[in-house]
Amino acid sequence: MNVVTRIFAGACLSAISLAATAQSTSRYDQHEAFSPIFYPAFGDEVRAADGTPGPKYWQNRADYKIEAELDEANHRVSGNVVITYTNNSPQALSFLWLQLDQNIYNKDSRGVAATSVSGGRWANRNAFDGGYKIESVSLVEGGKEQKAANLVTDTRMKIDLAKELRSKGSVQVKINYTFEIPEYGTDRMGRLNTKNGWVYEVAQWFPRLCVYDNVQGWNTLPYLGQGEFYLEYGDITYSITAPASHIVVGSGELLNPKEVLTAEQQKRWAAAANSDKTVILRSAAEVTEAASRPAGQKLTWKYKCANTRDVAWASSKAFIWDAARINLPGGKKSLAISAYPVESDGQDGWARSTEYVKGSVEFYSEYLYPYTYPTAVNVAGIVGGMEYPGIVFCSYRAKKGGLWGVTSHEFGHNWFPMIVGSDERKFPWMDEGFNTFINGLAEASFNKGEYDGNRSQSGNGEGMGRAFFHDKSEGIFNIPDVTQQANLGMVAYYKPGIGMKLLRENILGPARFDSALRYYVHQWAFKHPTPWDFFHCMENSAGETLDWFWRGWFLNNWKIDQAVTAVDYVQNDPAKGAVITIANLEQLPMPVVVEVKEEGGKTSTVKLPVEIWQHGPTWKFIVPTTAKLQQVNLNPDRSVPETDMSNNTWPAAK
Repeated sequence: MNVVTRIFAGACLSAISLAATAQSTSRYDQHEAFSPIFYPAFGDEVRAADGTPGPKYWQNRADYKIEAELDEANHRVSGNVVITYTNNSPQALSFLWLQLDQNIYNKDSRGVAATSVSGGRWANRNAFDGGYKIESVSLVEGGKEQKAANLVTDTRMKIDLAKELRSKGSVQVKINYTFEIPEYGTDRMGRLNTKNGWVYEVAQWFPRLCVYDNVQGWNTLPYLGQGEFYLEYGDITYSITAPASHIVVGSGELLNPKEVLTAEQQKRWAAAANSDKTVILRSAAEVTEAASRPAGQKLTWKYKCANTRDVAWASSKAFIWDAARINLPGGKKSLAISAYPVESDGQDGWARSTEYVKGSVEFYSEYLYPYTYPTAVNVAGIVGGMEYPGIVFCSYRAKKGGLWGVTSHEFGHNWFPMIVGSDERKFPWMDEGFNTFINGLAEASFNKGEYDGNRSQSGNGEGMGRAFFHDKSEGIFNIPDVTQQANLGMVAYYKPGIGMKLLRENILGPARFDSALRYYVHQWAFKHPTPWDFFHCMENSAGETLDWFWRGWFLNNWKIDQAVTAVDYVQNDPAKGAVITIANLEQLPMPVVVEVKEEGGKTSTVKLPVEIWQHGPTWKFIVPTTAKLQQVNLNPDRSVPETDMSNNTWPAAK
């Protein structure tokens, strides 16, 4: 808005005021902002009112045993999976729903049909008709195996049970399948042809159980590309048979290193496990040497990942391979690993990847919750950036701060949503936004701030205001598939990330915020929180009612605009104090920081709580002064995003 400065002089009063011409009245309504009716339901024995899992909280469990083989000649994976599904709910189940996410690559899928001609997440690059070819589906109930009645609908499969699965009961599902690996897999998987061979990054590679919970029942939203995943926890044991020339890296613990590594690589692996510096497991020069791999046609790599919601893997004969020790709280250890082609090598590139993995995982483990996986693997390939438990895929072209940023971001996801298992397909801000926030803390910490400011989460509140509150902006509380692709980064990542930063730095303070966020993570580790659980948990731990902020920043797309509207002197005498009037011109209130400068050089800072706005859209307060005011500056560090910063300063900027 534009501001006109009016100067008044009189015998009894000397005052300088600001009047808004673009917006003559405030849009703010304190009754709406501070309405006591916010939460849609009361707490119960499953989800307690304080935001924690209740005494009768339950969630179902899915354990997987998978055998798969990579056919490099045909870019094909063939596999069989045995799923043991345990029903911990109080409800008997007469059918199961599974996710078949590979089916998005079928030419007739909803994801293809719902992708615009301009493309989306690479879905329209090159003609590709893929998806699962399901060869058989059977059930094992009461020790007897029989063919299962099933129906595939796009990216979901329904399996009818021969008899109800009672509470605390379990059933086994066996599925044989194949699929072709797409070159561009919605930027979440795929394959890259490099100088020394194909790099395969493989995910969504086996049928997975949909989540059955006490909120939705079966969660069966189709996979359309923008929305990610919501998965049950369990133990996953898997084997990958690949050409012997390949190195296969994956989620979890490698169970048979002696069978798949050379004697020299076993020695280097042991050295890396005890080294804070990167140890080369397979050098660039060794990539083309036959002696760098055991002899034979094929090798089977065996992995296990415990208490996980998913696993992914990568395979290539082109990998340079290195590793280093990760030091975790309580003296525990993990292993940082990087696998990348020669095109990515160099000290400005992937030669520092393991250093970045180690730094990221160690920081997040100290700040939030100890890292839970035995390895942390970074793979360079076609995927720009995608996270899975214990393994991430990052662009083979990434360098310097870009490689640090994508590595730190993708490994941050091992806390949100891998440890804290929120529903990504509905609420992407609960992982992307929270992760974006902690990424800013990590980059400030890494290597004495080498990449601090990489994600530009500080300063320029006016720039953020323009980005968040423009005419085509969308709200945070939307599923990603209905968010315009151009806005997804803003509403799923940046805006909720800044919301967390505002909570920490402007509303609660670091001590209360950090304690509350850790409390939330520890309460919901390996469980399924809803947004309301998060809101409740933060409020109860911090001891602060925050529904005014949740309502405006997360549930609605309310704007912020605060202004200095008048400055007067008590009895026309600066020595007796100044009366400053401020206004909240938009719907979302915020705590206020005002910097007051006097002509003699004295500067004071006034901090006002958000409760001042419970009385209405304007607020007056007295500042004890000894001289005339030189400047009044509201939101002086510009950390709060606003639609208009020109009205934050008195006298008004000319």
